[in-house]
Amino acid sequence: MARHPSSPPAATAADAFAGLDLLSSAVVLIDERRIIRYINPGAENLFAISQRKLLGAPLARLLGEPVGLSTALDNALRTNWSYTGQDLTITRGQAEAIHLDCTVSPVEATGVKLLLEFRPIDAQLRVAREEQLLQQQQANRELIRNLAHEIKNPLGGIRGSAQLLERELADPQLREYTEVIIAEADRLQDLMNRLLTSHSMMRPAQLNIHDVLERVRRLILAEFPDVVIRRDYDTSLPELTADREQLIQAILNIARNAAQALGGKGEIRLRTRVARQVTLAKRRFKLALELQVIDNGPGIPEEIRDKIFYPLVSGRDGGSGLGLSLAQSFVEQHQGMIDVESRPGRTCFTILLPITDRT
Repeated sequence: MARHPSSPPAATAADAFAGLDLLSSAVVLIDERRIIRYINPGAENLFAISQRKLLGAPLARLLGEPVGLSTALDNALRTNWSYTGQDLTITRGQAEAIHLDCTVSPVEATGVKLLLEFRPIDAQLRVAREEQLLQQQQANRELIRNLAHEIKNPLGGIRGSAQLLERELADPQLREYTEVIIAEADRLQDLMNRLLTSHSMMRPAQLNIHDVLERVRRLILAEFPDVVIRRDYDTSLPELTADREQLIQAILNIARNAAQALGGKGEIRLRTRVARQVTLAKRRFKLALELQVIDNGPGIPEEIRDKIFYPLVSGRDGGSGLGLSLAQSFVEQHQGMIDVESRPGRTCFTILLPITDRT
């Protein structure tokens, strides 16, 4: 009995769009029910998930529900028009948010209705944010320096006059008032010195960043013994050229801010990694140190999140609002930058510092 040759299997979306595997951009194909039918290797890398786990799953499992995308997909399916969305924020579980541009294009293929192409824009946003922070810091620095000098000059006269007056007063109750004046003048003097410290000359030297972090860890534990500090260090990192004391103070300000936000109880993670091909202060560096201070506290209040590095802005009652501003100033003097991402349960301050080649 003659055998009839078997019919070839039906072409899948992956077969029909095999050429998309060669693209470096992230591509996802979905059907009219928004079910994922194909993702290319670029999308697997971008979203850190394998195609095997997503095929047949709803698009929301991959992207969540970013604002505006659902309506755009409905319109593209209904009108057969393309759509481009800018600065979409994709948040999935505990993973860090991803900022993307997305182009939605109708396609004619079996089992597929829309092609979604994603382009990460985190690097562009980081450069724009860095330029904004630099301009802000320069303006803040001039304001603080002028203000501190104007306040510091008369403080010596106020304190000296109070001391002279104290010697002339026989009534102990009246002398209590002069003691208050002297104590408050000293407090203001200390505050002005802290404001002017950020403008002191650097003393750069070779140092190991983990020695700096261990110093910060001991200081935080001495002040907040109930805080758990976990270390996640990349011990292969080369040495930095930096001012040790400034770096300790910058990281200590951030870590102490985290411990205070935790109410003295919670977890802080100190993490170091190497970053490659990083642009800092408009210069390109082959290598940079990525240092993160991560806490599981309540997060930064939304109303001050964009102003957290401004001087005298604090989310804590009784806070001076100087710690993060000084930290930013110290890091900027090292040609680095600080960024922050915060949500309830996770706040991450990231410091990037260039690692220069030694000759």
